[in-house]
Amino acid sequence: MDETRTTVVTGELEAAAALDAAESPGPGPGSGDGSGDGTGTGRATRSRRTLGPVALVVAGALSVQFGASVAVLLMPRAGALGVVTLRLVLAALVLLVVCRPTLRGHSRADWGTVVAFGAAMAAMNVLFYQAVDRIPLGAAVTFEVLGPLALSVIVSRRLVNLVWAGLALGGVVLLSGGGFDRLDLVGALFALSAGAMWAAYIVFSARTGRRFPQADGLALAMAVGAVLSLPLGIAEAGSTLLVPSTLGLGLAVALMSSVLPYTLELLALRRLPAPTFAVLMSLEPAIAATAGFLVLHQDLSMVDALAIALVIAASMGAVRTQVARKTQ
Repeated sequence: MDETRTTVVTGELEAAAALDAAESPGPGPGSGDGSGDGTGTGRATRSRRTLGPVALVVAGALSVQFGASVAVLLMPRAGALGVVTLRLVLAALVLLVVCRPTLRGHSRADWGTVVAFGAAMAAMNVLFYQAVDRIPLGAAVTFEVLGPLALSVIVSRRLVNLVWAGLALGGVVLLSGGGFDRLDLVGALFALSAGAMWAAYIVFSARTGRRFPQADGLALAMAVGAVLSLPLGIAEAGSTLLVPSTLGLGLAVALMSSVLPYTLELLALRRLPAPTFAVLMSLEPAIAATAGFLVLHQDLSMVDALAIALVIAASMGAVRTQVARKTQ
């Protein structure tokens, strides 16, 4: 799963809620457009206003997962580590040019946070691409989402979250065929480790967002991740990274998996409630399975589909529980 990735944990919900509260136009009663009058016209207006951001989030998720499919197609040329390097280096270059972050005026703690963010980002991508090099894309994303889900359960500290944890565990058991005999064990462990790093990524992402304006911290962290991954990519792929066709596919992965989703989600979060955003992001395992089927021709059995559905239900349940706790 990708670093936008961005799902069911407290840090993400708080960041999205803050952005929503600060920037949503949200006309109140008496604004004259019927959006706050409680009538059918008002409900229709709110529905239209929500539909656009929802479409942006779904488009971003599709972009991420189909970008991951392109990355899998690129792996025979550049290897998993080479693909990580291409993605992070090219995405960093694009974000640095677009954001033009300032390097002055930041404290040592600020730089420590952004370096930790970049290191988590690099580790998450390295582990995830090692996973999708061994197991189907849908299965990898399903295992990976358990990291943020576990963080959400721990942070919430509510007994009902044991139900969601149990659902997720049931999905994992089904997906592994009852004992990991259907899936490559190393690939599954890489995906689970990527999930742990995804949880760390979210924590440092929230901290970076509080310390750096706009997307400056993200651009700098992406540059840190690119620098950390560069030796690994060069060691595995060498001069293959500079082949024009490989660079072109790498740029497609960077744009589809990083730059485009970040832009779409930023636009969506200006008007979309945080809980809705988190629930939509919980659908990514299903989107990943679809991308794997359509692009990589990876089979999806009924048992696999049920397993993924259980993990999605667990993610949505955790989101709803977290939101309910905050509103009490």
